[in-house]
Amino acid sequence: MIKHIIRITGLCWRVLATGVCFSVFGIGGLVLTLVVFPLQNVLEADVNTRKNRARATVHYCFKFFVGLMHYTGVIRFNIKDKTQLANLNGKLVLANHPSLIDVVVLISVIKNADCVVKAHLFKNPFMRGVIKGTGYISNEDPEGLLRECERSISKGNNLIVFPEGTRSQPHTALKFKRGAANIALRCNVPIATVLIKMQPNTLTKGTPWYKVAPYQAHFSLQLASKQFNSNLPYVSDTPAIQSRHLTNSLQHYFTEELSNL
Repeated sequence: MIKHIIRITGLCWRVLATGVCFSVFGIGGLVLTLVVFPLQNVLEADVNTRKNRARATVHYCFKFFVGLMHYTGVIRFNIKDKTQLANLNGKLVLANHPSLIDVVVLISVIKNADCVVKAHLFKNPFMRGVIKGTGYISNEDPEGLLRECERSISKGNNLIVFPEGTRSQPHTALKFKRGAANIALRCNVPIATVLIKMQPNTLTKGTPWYKVAPYQAHFSLQLASKQFNSNLPYVSDTPAIQSRHLTNSLQHYFTEELSNL
């Protein structure tokens, strides 16, 4: 009886705390959009410097958000290889995508991070100001996306991309799309692979935020041991075949590594 009461109390607390955390996230996005970024724009005329400052601001805000979720007991975070992740420079960062907060955690640990975002987020009132202020890249125009990715990485930014293109469904095999491989081949850039695991599954695709796990979820993130290079042994193949080979290699590697976590 006592254990049941404790479990129900913990569940109710995590639902409440999750709501508070996401409310803080949304309000924070509005404050950045309406106050912080306009002030930074007044103080700095150079566009690139403004974007860099905006990204640094988001980095620390996301770090605060992750800490808030951790210390309120919503999710327990285990972030490995923090120093290596913080020191990445000019890399294409590829990660699996099990939960809603994956990109938030990645940006909180990776400095000078850029990312590819879905075009519909530019219409989100809580996020569009942040996305425009930081200069994050829209996936609306495939050819324009590749040019922007190449430009961003050449400036030393770390470009975060999820090869699945969307959050994965629990208990289903990974299915990578070719977009990440196309970026790697076009930009000819070293690839840093990051493994993410959420257990039990929570904040998954199609699941409302208030449907929390029956017990506290654990979020683990680590830099994988194998770092791919876009200079592949099959460079004589056509771009389409190169992309397919690299996509298959990445998908196989992530599947194997995640099964061992």
